[in-house]
Amino acid sequence: MSRNNHVVPEARAALEKFKMEAASEVGVNLKQGYNGDLTSKQAGSIGGQMVKKMIQSYEDSMK
Repeated sequence: MSRNNHVVPEARAALEKFKMEAASEVGVNLKQGYNGDLTSKQAGSIGGQMVKKMIQSYEDSMK
């Protein structure tokens, strides 16, 4: 399976929104489209924030 093939293609918009929210929360100015000018630290902080929010959501659902 290619990396760009999503299991649920309709989820792409929701994932993009989630990524933009996470970037905003960590203070990274993320723009629509190509963001190749981000530093590794910035990209990592966005990914880390996304994981943190997913774990929190899962933990909240278990209560």
